Amino acid sequence: MNDIAILSINVRTPQDFTYGEKTLLSAIDKKPVLGKVFLSTQNFEGDQQADLNFHGGPDKAVCVYSHDHYSFWESVLDTKLEVGAFGENLTVKGITEEDIFIGDVFELGVAVVQVTQPRQPCFKLATKLNQPKLPLMVQHTGYTGFYFRVLQEGYVSSEDSLKLVERNQESVSISYANKLKYKDKTNLDGMKKMLSLAELSKDWTETFSNRLKELET
Repeated sequence: MNDIAILSINVRTPQDFTYGEKTLLSAIDKKPVLGKVFLSTQNFEGDQQADLNFHGGPDKAVCVYSHDHYSFWESVLDTKLEVGAFGENLTVKGITEEDIFIGDVFELGVAVVQVTQPRQPCFKLATKLNQPKLPLMVQHTGYTGFYFRVLQEGYVSSEDSLKLVERNQESVSISYANKLKYKDKTNLDGMKKMLSLAELSKDWTETFSNRLKELET
């Protein structure tokens, strides 16, 4: 795999925004930052999550989304999208979910990161882009993006690139993981394959484990 270009590093602290009649706290409206940014095992410096029950944590320290999907969404949503539009920390170019595998290890600047799971879009993305059905549309297309855990902390800039340094040849792609999660929900062999991956995030391990138990009983 060739090095993956980084178009932008995007961060945000939680801000109030309106959803219907409610005021919510979220950091989904991320903005690009210039220069070097320190990446810890929790997040990029200057980035936070409002709801730690569903966002953030070591398995979801960095959210990544491919700019290759932007033209599709601009056509569907009939609007121009700026980098960070999907609430991602890294906007990258030249890859899709078919190219990235659970457990892939990348050099990112002087940091080292590992793929843990697909991104699971929530209603806050729908609110940000004013498209109520967007989370379901993202699931249907499989254009979800994915998460990194941080194996080695360090400084990162948008002038760096993602360099693949390790891949488990027995692993599965982000695209296949999405298919199992949202479409092929009774594929026992597929779920067992997912559960064999030690690199899979705790959340997705629990999801597939529970689903497998239900199907087997």
